[in-house]
Amino acid sequence: MHFGDTPLPPLRPEPGEILFRPPTREDLSGPGLFAADLHVHTNHSDAPTRVRDALKFAARQGIGLAITDHNQVSGAREACQAGTAVPVIPGIEVSADDGPHLLLYFAAPSDLRDFYTRHIETKKRDGPFIAIRMSTEEVLDAREGYHSVAVEAHPCGYAFLNRGIQRGRDSTGTFSRLDALEVISGGMARTHNLKAAALARRHGLGQTGGTDAHLLRDIGGVVTCARAGTVEEFLDAIVRRETLVIGEETSVLRKAAMGAAVLPRHLPYALPILRDRGERLLKHARYRLHS
Repeated sequence: MHFGDTPLPPLRPEPGEILFRPPTREDLSGPGLFAADLHVHTNHSDAPTRVRDALKFAARQGIGLAITDHNQVSGAREACQAGTAVPVIPGIEVSADDGPHLLLYFAAPSDLRDFYTRHIETKKRDGPFIAIRMSTEEVLDAREGYHSVAVEAHPCGYAFLNRGIQRGRDSTGTFSRLDALEVISGGMARTHNLKAAALARRHGLGQTGGTDAHLLRDIGGVVTCARAGTVEEFLDAIVRRETLVIGEETSVLRKAAMGAAVLPRHLPYALPILRDRGERLLKHARYRLHS
């Protein structure tokens, strides 16, 4: 889409608002509106969803997608090369060694591929879903020089699975290096998302939302909206804090279904995952003991 010099109508409600309800057709329509689910996993990672099915599902909803597989970009690359009318934001979810999960979005697929090849691929551990050998600061260092947007997923932590940036040793300095926080994560509880929204406001960061979908039917339950005609303009709107986030958290039953679908993909890496969790818990306990 391209709008030339035609003024775009303002978002209603105003940018910066967060609406905790399912997106409607009216929300996703209108001239110049770019709406996308910014946190989706596929069978290139730990979900059973095929990329082509995710794209078809998004097309029926009239939204764009960011395929953000764990420490992997082959799914995003497949989506970008699919030749679909669905807007695709090249992305990846990087699990940093110190806990946070970073959602990184790029204006061009070539930049995502270059970033992954140069900085991420050689830092992966035994299991594809395990935190890589790079800290949050090192990942953010590596993305410098690319037209990219850095967002932390579920910034208050994800149960015992990862420590969000809120719990980091130097969180204030790290917040200043991010562009936005994920303020509605479909996999989290409402209390978590409200805390994330408060953190975004406190630190003057942009706001995004995504389902963290691992099942096809969950895609589109949370969307990030902005007035934009291209992926590049959409990413710039995130940085300028001109987004509207609409969606709600996944039900307990659907979370259970997601867990059942994801588990078989994690089982082959059970030992390295458990070893990594143990080392992480021990490291955190030592830090608390000496702090």
